[in-house]
Amino acid sequence: MAVSDFIQNNKDRFLNELLDLLRIPSVSADPKFKNDVFAAADFVKESLIKAGADTAEICETKGYPIVYGEKIINPELPTVLVYGHYDVQPADPYELWDSPPFEPVIKKTEEHPQGAIFARGSADDKGQFYMHIKAFEAMMASGDLPCNVKFMIEGEEEVGSDNLDKFVIENKEKLKADVILISDTHMISMKDPSITVGLRGMAYMEVEVTGANRDLHSGTYGGAVANPINVLCDMISSMKDENDHITIPGFYDKVAELTAEQRARLNEAPFDLDEYKKKLKIADVQGENGYTTIERVGIRPTLDVNGIWGGYIGEGAKTVLPSKASAKISMRLVPNQDWHEISELFENYFRSMAPKSVTVKVIAHHGGSPAVVSDSSIGYQAAEKAMEQTFGKRPIPTREGGSIPIVALFQKELETDPILFGFGLDTDALHSPNEHYGVANYFIGIETIAAFFKHFKTLSSQ
Repeated sequence: MAVSDFIQNNKDRFLNELLDLLRIPSVSADPKFKNDVFAAADFVKESLIKAGADTAEICETKGYPIVYGEKIINPELPTVLVYGHYDVQPADPYELWDSPPFEPVIKKTEEHPQGAIFARGSADDKGQFYMHIKAFEAMMASGDLPCNVKFMIEGEEEVGSDNLDKFVIENKEKLKADVILISDTHMISMKDPSITVGLRGMAYMEVEVTGANRDLHSGTYGGAVANPINVLCDMISSMKDENDHITIPGFYDKVAELTAEQRARLNEAPFDLDEYKKKLKIADVQGENGYTTIERVGIRPTLDVNGIWGGYIGEGAKTVLPSKASAKISMRLVPNQDWHEISELFENYFRSMAPKSVTVKVIAHHGGSPAVVSDSSIGYQAAEKAMEQTFGKRPIPTREGGSIPIVALFQKELETDPILFGFGLDTDALHSPNEHYGVANYFIGIETIAAFFKHFKTLSSQ
């Protein structure tokens, strides 16, 4: 039986298995879901065994485990390493979901007329890494697996992959491969497939501003004692100027600037600004002056407040000057920016802005390095041919605004450029309420991954 026939004959099962995986609330950021994260790891291990892996194991770390599996059919053949993550973002705020985040439902949308799976983790990253397991199963069942394959599916990507570096460094021989596949990105559209060749890095900070030793009556003390919320807002707003340029001294010193030709090529990707604004229900876009929207999210660094709190936020009124105010701030970084260095620059600048009326605390939570991958490697050529085969159109190389720390780690430690082989869309509400992933995307992803193996073997032997 051909691989495509096996996929077609098992569509219902492939879909139902993914729905079962999505029902597991594997939220790595919240300790109350600890048992569920481990349950997801067990699910992945069992899926690899059922699909035909020679071995599949739970590799313990200081945090959540890494699931490793492999099928070596011939050591002389090329080896493909698949990376993904089974942990998911918190689903909060739950009240903004149209259906429970861990009770997947399939509904048609404008972007997904054949239906989309609404559930936390559907696009990021359960739906995407599970395509690789199903493609592997289809090739095994059809007797048509052309390359060796290894899987490394982790459970801490959404909290910074703190234990992944150690695992990779200690298991270089085990993870040795000729190409690495990662499906944790998106493409332009189903009509315009694309392959990501660049990712931004990240530095994630938390800040706390403290005034008096307790909450104070705003009438008795207002106007005489610093309000930490007011101070924090002033400090944050001063970190950007009127051109949305980040004001941290030294922040842009190592930013890799693209040539005019490179910028022009980047902007050749299909993009409708009016449609973009319409889908987001915004009147206008905003960002660093002098750059297009595509450039702002692909090649420029950013600074954004991800959460801010302090004082009284309950029902009714309570007139207090809060003792403390806090915020979580992320900075997306571009090639040549080091997240450790940027974190230090941020902390120094933030502390320097604080008036004597308050004290500040700065915590660098986690970060990751930016990465650019080659679009001329054998792996990229194989991915390009596979997408052209299944989509009927040559994919466009693009740069994406998200961060995947493992990419730079693989480049450094395994000396291999990963292929960022994503099949989601930027409208799939990743990290937001009502996250979803197209059913058609899921199945064409499975077909394309299987096609990649064939093309990669052929190109490797030339």
